Amino acid sequence: MIEAAAPHLERLRTRAGDFDPDVRDRLIAGAMLPSAWGVQAQKFRHRFQGEALALRDVDILLAPTTPGRAPKIGQRTFVLDGREILVRPNIGLFTQPLSFIGLPVVVAPVWTDGERLPIGVQIVAAPWREDVALRVASALEQGGVVRADRIVLSARHTADHRSLIIARKR
Repeated sequence: MIEAAAPHLERLRTRAGDFDPDVRDRLIAGAMLPSAWGVQAQKFRHRFQGEALALRDVDILLAPTTPGRAPKIGQRTFVLDGREILVRPNIGLFTQPLSFIGLPVVVAPVWTDGERLPIGVQIVAAPWREDVALRVASALEQGGVVRADRIVLSARHTADHRSLIIARKR
């Protein structure tokens, strides 16, 4: 959180309204963390990264991206192990441990019959082996296991704000 907040400090001070309220609050919280915690986090990251490198004999690791299907836009909570928990702080439970140590990861949506929202899978490769992760993602897509719909984004200005129009194409 400290690293995420650092490049945004000036805009948080002068243009806080430009941020989504939930994102803004998380960045402000990160900016307020004591620097000693950041040092401890870097030490942990280094140790965890060393342990993860023990997987260097593994070509690919497949892991879930989230504890469930993708949340709906605006969804604030979801149920995990019978408990209702907040989406924002918990949606990255499976991605954060891998992304914060710098392993190359491709995330792909897995659509199942009759479901409107996908389950995500992380395709994790060894350090500097982005090519392997991308080849596996391509093979999964060609085999029909994963599918990424094309998204067309366009911005439209209105009198009081900018709205985003999203159109799915298959």
